[in-house]
Amino acid sequence: MSRIAYVDGRYVPLGEPAIAIQDRGYQFADGVYEVIPVLGGRLVDAPRHLRRLERSLGELRIPAPLSGGALSVVMAEVLRRNRVRDGLLYLQISRGVARREHPFPARARPVLVVTARPGPGFPEDLDAWAVAAITHPDQRWARCDIKSIALLPNVLARQAAREAGAYEAILLDGAGMVTEGAASTVWVVDAAGVLRTRPLDWAILPGCTREALLACLAESNLAFAERAVSVEELRTAREIFLTSATSYVRPVIRLDGAPVGEGKVGPVARALHALLRRALVGEEAG
Repeated sequence: MSRIAYVDGRYVPLGEPAIAIQDRGYQFADGVYEVIPVLGGRLVDAPRHLRRLERSLGELRIPAPLSGGALSVVMAEVLRRNRVRDGLLYLQISRGVARREHPFPARARPVLVVTARPGPGFPEDLDAWAVAAITHPDQRWARCDIKSIALLPNVLARQAAREAGAYEAILLDGAGMVTEGAASTVWVVDAAGVLRTRPLDWAILPGCTREALLACLAESNLAFAERAVSVEELRTAREIFLTSATSYVRPVIRLDGAPVGEGKVGPVARALHALLRRALVGEEAG
């Protein structure tokens, strides 16, 4: 089946040229995006994702191209036309089309693109879901809290991970502190058994799955602290795992070629995977 995209007011085949050459998203990466998981034909955590989209637009002073109700209709129609039951929905909003000049144009109209693609459902086998990661310098801009489409440093970090036979690159700032993954939030269970993740600031994206997992922690008795993690603490962690809209809870069992903890999925990752599954899928986990 040919995939269908919504592009600036029209539903078109995915391969049909539809973006103007002078779109500022194409020329300046002047835009934002959002990725929403789809499970059983249902958008997962859509209110969280749409709040973050609204925040990103506000930080870049891009007006919303549609009302919330109209956007909901478009998202549902893109899912329907592409027959996506499990997978993801992608939204991108650029500042619009204008003559190529760096300052904001006076009368550009934002351009919205929405696509959907099928993918796996919520992972059931956490051992098969576990991955390797590498550490990598964080070379991104200083406003990583905005979900900008300017992702070249993330692309280079992910490519470095692939070339090392790993899934993710865990980024380190100039002081040797973990920021986040190239496309994920990083969590550790430290040597003292405390679950930790970096507090929100301009250096990291406010992950929607991060927020959902924090809500799940209220149902657990796990020791938890929003506290930055050094590279030394990362290397001695009992457990490391990632969260994102496509990773859910994804254990990291090897880091820079060395085993993490016992080199297998740990009990905290299993517990949080079960809690997140219940929250998102609505079923008891095993």
